[in-house]
Amino acid sequence: MREDLLHFIWKYKKLALHDLKSTDGEALEIIDFGQHNQLAGPDFFNAQIKIDGQLWAGNLEIHLKSSDWYAHKHEEDPNYKNVILHVVWQHDCHVLTEGGTHLVTLELKNYISNTLLTAYQKLMDSRNTSFINCENNIGSVSEFHMNNWLERLYFERLEQKSVEVAELLKRTNNDWEGVLFALLLKGFGSKVNGPVFMQLAKVIDFKIIRKVQSNVQSLEGLFYGMLQLLEAEDILDDYYLGLKKEYEFLKVKFEMGHKFVGRPEFYGLRPSNFPTIRLSQLANLYNSNNGLFAKLMEAETSEQMHGILKVVASDYWSNHYTFGKESKGRAKVLSKTFIDLLIINSILPVKYLYSKSIGKNSDEQIIDIMSAIPSEKNVITRNFQGLNVPLNNALYGQGAIQLYNNYCKLNKCLQCQIGASLLSGNV
Repeated sequence: MREDLLHFIWKYKKLALHDLKSTDGEALEIIDFGQHNQLAGPDFFNAQIKIDGQLWAGNLEIHLKSSDWYAHKHEEDPNYKNVILHVVWQHDCHVLTEGGTHLVTLELKNYISNTLLTAYQKLMDSRNTSFINCENNIGSVSEFHMNNWLERLYFERLEQKSVEVAELLKRTNNDWEGVLFALLLKGFGSKVNGPVFMQLAKVIDFKIIRKVQSNVQSLEGLFYGMLQLLEAEDILDDYYLGLKKEYEFLKVKFEMGHKFVGRPEFYGLRPSNFPTIRLSQLANLYNSNNGLFAKLMEAETSEQMHGILKVVASDYWSNHYTFGKESKGRAKVLSKTFIDLLIINSILPVKYLYSKSIGKNSDEQIIDIMSAIPSEKNVITRNFQGLNVPLNNALYGQGAIQLYNNYCKLNKCLQCQIGASLLSGNV
C-alpha cells in the first residue's frame, strides 16, 4: 500500500460511503471531501464531515498508519491544529489532539473494494513491462483524453523551461534580447556544446553583440576567439587570419582582457553540427536580422519563424567544416529540423514568458505553432508511438517527454490523468 493511492481514493471518492464509522464507532458522513493540497500542511483543506450527526469543518490528514502522525511530528506543528479527521489505511494507535481527546480516525481498509486494489497492483506491477507501467493498457485510452493530457503536460514543461528564462532575466537586468541570445547560443550548441555556448553568453555582454552585429566578421571573430578556436599557428588562409586579427582588435576595443570559455567539442558530432558551422550560422542570423527579438516575438506562425531563422554560414564554410581543411562544396544552411528545435527549446519559452510580462496570453498562438511542427524523434517518442499513442506534432511529442520524465519514470501513475483514468475504469 502507498500513500498516493490513499490520496487518490479520497480525492476521487473511491470508497464505500454508506455506514462509515470511525475507529471509536462514531457514525461518519462525508459532506465535502475537501481540496487536495500538494504543498506543505494537511493533505485536504476545507472538508466537511458529520460526526455522530454534528457537522465539522476543517482539514484532513492521510497516512498509511495512525502512528505516522507522531512519526511526522504533526503534534508539534500548528498547521495541523484544525485537522478534524485522520484517514489511515491501518489504525495502530490512538492519536491525541492538543486538548487531549482522541483525534477522530477513519480506517480505510474495510471500505475499499478488492477490485480497485487489484487494478492498482496490476497498474504498478512493472515486471511484465519494458517502458512504462501502463504500457499494456495505454492504447485503450481515447485519443481525445490522451491529447488533452499531453497538451496540459506541454504547458507544464513550458513552465519549467520558463524558470531558466526568468533566471537569465535576473542576470541580464531584464534584457530580453540578451536572454534570447543566450538561449539561441545554447540551442545552436545542441546537447554536446550547449553548456559551453551558454557560458559564452554569460561571459560576453550582449551590448557588445549589439554594437558589432552589423559586421559578420566581428561576430564570428568574437565567437571563435572566446571559444579558443583561433589559437592555431599553422593555419594561414585569409579567412582564418582575418578573424584572428578582428578578435585581437575587439579584445582591446572592448577591454575584454583574457576572457575565455571552454573549448567546444567536435568529437562524436556530425560535421553539420560542428561548432565552427553553428557559430557562423548564428553570427549570420544576427547580422541579417536587426531587431531579431522583436521579429521573433511578433511572429505568429512556425512558417514566419522559419523565414527569419533560415540562414546560411559564411561562404568560407561552403567548402570547409574546420579551419584550414577543405571539404566537398555545400552551402551550410540551417535545416528545417534544426530550426524546429530552436523554436521549441529556445524561442517559445521566451515568447511564453515575455507575453505574460506584457499582459498577453499567447497560449493559443503557441499551440498553433507547436501543432505545425512534427514531433521530435527520440527513444521516448518512438516508444509511445509503439504503444499506439499518436504523437502527430511537437505539442504532443513534448507532452510525451514530460509525461515520461516527470510521471512514468517516477511511478507517479496516480498523479497522471492516464493512470487515474485507467484505475477509475476498473472500479
